[in-house]
Amino acid sequence: MTLSLFDTHAHLNVDTFSDDVDAVVQRAQTRGVVGIVVIGIDVVTSRRACDLAAQYPGFIFAAVGIQPNSVAEAEPNDFAVIEELAGMPGVRAIGETGLDCYWDDTPLEMQHEFFDRHLQLCRDTALPMVIHMRESGALIAEQLRRQTSVPPGVMHSYTGDLKLAWQCLELGLYISFAGMVTFKKSQDLRDVAKSIPEDRLLVETDSPYLSPEPLRGKRPNEPARVEHTLRCLAETRGVTAEHLATVTTENAKRLFQLP
Repeated sequence: MTLSLFDTHAHLNVDTFSDDVDAVVQRAQTRGVVGIVVIGIDVVTSRRACDLAAQYPGFIFAAVGIQPNSVAEAEPNDFAVIEELAGMPGVRAIGETGLDCYWDDTPLEMQHEFFDRHLQLCRDTALPMVIHMRESGALIAEQLRRQTSVPPGVMHSYTGDLKLAWQCLELGLYISFAGMVTFKKSQDLRDVAKSIPEDRLLVETDSPYLSPEPLRGKRPNEPARVEHTLRCLAETRGVTAEHLATVTTENAKRLFQLP
């Protein structure tokens, strides 16, 4: 039985897919994918995400933003461009934004500043946020708690522990799992995934990265492979894949305000 799947985080706007998007989309649709959110990490990829949303209306949706590791390279007017792109048809989220303490591409103070700017753009546009976290979960939760209001959003490619997950849930966020949850060494992450309330759970590929088992290491990852992550989560949670696919797809439509 073909599942109804929604890939909430993919980078089909990078050079890896520059000549292959049509085939990638066809393979995804064949595997039951009904929607993909293509994520911007800077002005160039945000514009490309908008182009793809226009090219595949009702199937690809765009998120526009400047990812923490791209902030230091941003031109002075780049965020103004993101603000303009946020009004484009097909844009259903702001991001990816957040914090990254693994790489040292951008000073942390600058990351905090741009995270705040993205959060305000979410409030101004009533669009949800897509949050990047890498060894930064506690700092993200702390910054969110300082906000006057926390927009709806998703912690993408979640890798934190259960305590942090509950802090995020209490802030109103969704939790999304990528291919890492399928890895043999990721039992702790599966234990976290087992405890996430059903109505806050999402799946993603983070294409072209993080290919799930049994395709780990085989790049590029692509939206058609989100099924493997979904089936792993269903087995972990003791429910049918059909049930969890329906639930996570409805969750995605609710978060991104889709029909």
